[in-house]
Amino acid sequence: MRHIFEKGIDANAPVLVLFHGTGGTERDLLPLAKIVSPTSSVLSVRGNVLENGMPRFFRRLAEGVFDEEDLIFRTNEVYDFLNRAAADYGIPRDSFVAIGYSNGANIAASLLFHYRDAFKGAILHHPMVPLRGIKLPDLSGVSVFIGGGRNDPVCAPDETEELERLLSRAGAEVTVHWENYGHRLSENEVLAAADWFRNHYLAV
Repeated sequence: MRHIFEKGIDANAPVLVLFHGTGGTERDLLPLAKIVSPTSSVLSVRGNVLENGMPRFFRRLAEGVFDEEDLIFRTNEVYDFLNRAAADYGIPRDSFVAIGYSNGANIAASLLFHYRDAFKGAILHHPMVPLRGIKLPDLSGVSVFIGGGRNDPVCAPDETEELERLLSRAGAEVTVHWENYGHRLSENEVLAAADWFRNHYLAV
């Protein structure tokens, strides 16, 4: 998969894995990584699907309606890529923390829904429930930050709350942060995610 890898200066810090939103590229979330953990190594991935020329991580049938068969295929594809990248770059696979926005948050959430060892943690900005009716793996020890919008027209608050319940029931420790900027990723939300990350992974 097309990607960027930037080696960090702290080998003990979590490796940040970045997933852009629809129409983005692997460069979009690099500034967020510098805010969240400036000393971490960063692996930023571009989605392999194009929708009207815009990169995405999986196909959709309509706004908010996922192509579930393609979602599962792409989830497996990304998981295999992450495993190969860990070996290729000599980075610890069990140190990966995802940061995703919108479509990127959805593929990161799908990875959590399918694999116990996908991530040690995740920052999901404006995600939806990726799949329903499946049994999640045991996510004990996994911490998740969800950034939601009280007035998000794409991802309604009840969608955010349902995702929180599903992840929590699987054993994850979930923190939800609410904003009132629609589907937009605000500075306040990014700073809240950075504070959450420091408290979970960098605090002594």
